[in-house]
Amino acid sequence: MRVLFMFLAVAAMAVLPAAAAQQAKAPAAASAKSSRASKAQAAPTSPVNLNTATQAQLEALPGVGPKAAQRIIEYRKQNNGFRKIEDVMNVKGFGEKTFLKLKPMLTVSDKTTPNGPSL
Repeated sequence: MRVLFMFLAVAAMAVLPAAAAQQAKAPAAASAKSSRASKAQAAPTSPVNLNTATQAQLEALPGVGPKAAQRIIEYRKQNNGFRKIEDVMNVKGFGEKTFLKLKPMLTVSDKTTPNGPSL
């Protein structure tokens, strides 16, 4: 019985360090991949105006690809712009969950801003 126990203990000591080393390598590779992905999908530093943003600016938002950016632009043209940022939820593919993720990065203002007071 003692011999069997000693054999299992020695086998465990040989297998566990190899498994631990393999697990240590896997998270490092996963974090390198995720850091590359986060750099590619870096969020814009200033809020994106839904009424004036270009397709490239919209695509810079996390989770917004070329098709979604095009749908935002089409909605903007058909509805004479966005009146409030919540209107983005009327665009196909943008539900409450996506809106809440993008909310801090969005803004809405008039397409043209007046240069001064009108007389």
